[in-house]
Amino acid sequence: MEKGKISFLQMAIMMYPTIVATAILGVPSITAKYAKTDLWLSPILASFIGFVTVYATYKLHKLYPEQTVIQFSEHIIGRFAGKVLGFIFLFFYIQIIGIIIRGYAEFIVNSFLVTTPISVIMASMVLLCALTVHGGLETMGRVAQMFFPVFIVPFLTSIILLSSDMEFKNILPILGGGMVPSMKGAIVPSGWFTEFFLIIFLLPFLKDKQKGMKYGMISVVAVMMTLVAVNLIVLFVLGPATSSKEYPLMNVARYVSIAEFFEHLESAVMAVWIVGAFVKISVFYYATALGTAQWLNLSDYRSIVWPLGILMLEFGFWSLPNAMETERFDVETFPLYGLLIQTITPLFLLMIAIARKRKRLGSKKND
Repeated sequence: MEKGKISFLQMAIMMYPTIVATAILGVPSITAKYAKTDLWLSPILASFIGFVTVYATYKLHKLYPEQTVIQFSEHIIGRFAGKVLGFIFLFFYIQIIGIIIRGYAEFIVNSFLVTTPISVIMASMVLLCALTVHGGLETMGRVAQMFFPVFIVPFLTSIILLSSDMEFKNILPILGGGMVPSMKGAIVPSGWFTEFFLIIFLLPFLKDKQKGMKYGMISVVAVMMTLVAVNLIVLFVLGPATSSKEYPLMNVARYVSIAEFFEHLESAVMAVWIVGAFVKISVFYYATALGTAQWLNLSDYRSIVWPLGILMLEFGFWSLPNAMETERFDVETFPLYGLLIQTITPLFLLMIAIARKRKRLGSKKND
């Protein structure tokens, strides 16, 4: 079904913007509402979910090295229950992709292309991602690798240029309210860390599978450090006003001004957002297309790429009506929703798989 292979580094590069892209814009504001000046600590606490997710995912992969969750679920809990669980996974990803596409388009329209119909923004991104997914996993890996500097360089440049506007005293008091505010602030970003479960659709196609967990964990650390850095930058520049901004990083970019010539780096933030959203949607899209083909027992997933694109686009229109509802979903629904589907369920499958394996080994010894 998938003949292409990617390296462990390409997997890590694909997963990094998949998590970070949508988190760096809205999460600092959401986290600041709960954690206040300790918002930098929340991603560190939330990353625990990422490590657990990668660990459970890799252990499942070791038990079923050539299969994805859609396939080995049927071996673990039975054919019928496995089909039901597979459908739940696929419905979850189709719905989430629709919401990601809608959130991406809302940001572009509200911040930059205010007179462009949102349908045009959404359809153009789906078309671009569909072409990439249709090209196969190797194409996706090379594209993500090629665009990685475009994602990183503007971010690092912004940090350097904003250094003169930072007020480091804004971080004080540290842990003034104890650990509880930071733990509350970690709930929302933990939902993003559950998305590391997507590596279950990539691990079977690694050239060197032994390094899958190592680079999965490295990717979790990289995402955690990035979110900590973003939260600190926003806190140092905006201070207590962070929680009142919808896109704090966008507001921070407007502070850049060098000799009244090099200023207003909103375009850099937009570039990071577009590239990151493209990689993120493509990875989700690929996982959904591959999983759907496996669920339907098709010989190739490419035949359903375009129909799935139309379905995802429709979900983008149906799921949430505006940016306010999208933010509410991110805060109130997605953390628990993502945790249940992408972390708790894999852990549940892993425990059953290990128990069944031990039972088989025990029966063989008795024989």
